[in-house]
Amino acid sequence: MYEGAVQDLIDELGRLPGVGPKSAQRIAFHLLQADAEDVTRLVTALTEVKAKVRFCEECGNVAQGERCRICADPRRDHSAICVVEEPKDVVAIERTREFRGTYHVLGGAISPIDGIGPDDLRVRELMQRLAGGEVQEVIIATDPNLEGEATATYLSRLLRTTVPDLAVTRLASGLPVGGDLEYADEVTLGRAFEGRRRVDA
Repeated sequence: MYEGAVQDLIDELGRLPGVGPKSAQRIAFHLLQADAEDVTRLVTALTEVKAKVRFCEECGNVAQGERCRICADPRRDHSAICVVEEPKDVVAIERTREFRGTYHVLGGAISPIDGIGPDDLRVRELMQRLAGGEVQEVIIATDPNLEGEATATYLSRLLRTTVPDLAVTRLASGLPVGGDLEYADEVTLGRAFEGRRRVDA
């Protein structure tokens, strides 16, 4: 245990995802030894991201305006929506350059253990986007783990019953079970997109 401000900094850093007590301590002491200008730049970046960045009113991706750059791009194919869990998944898919449609960020995945159900995700907003009739295909690109599979199953059943003419597809094999889209390489993700299949059962 350290005194006052140092311990407060370690505690706050330890609250970040993926940062354990030892990592928090290392980062805190790195910041203590860093130049004042470097620390000021970090503080400025954190303050600006909280002040300027919001979530796209259409898809839920990160944006600096009301709509993200993808939703605002007239060159994108608005007849196809790729449903992902988090904004980081949009970045992973964009790196493949295989998909030219738009996205819908759910804001998580169904996880009964964590108390997260469909009502806690942006499912209602997805259904509103489909109401216009412009969308021809929904690609479900949730993570290939237990929560992602549960979310994909729920969405595919919901979409098949409420919008029967809609093509509902799921990313094909090539993604490791239990992994995250964020860590998949471009080739694996690209092949998964090329081999996506319609969800019929």
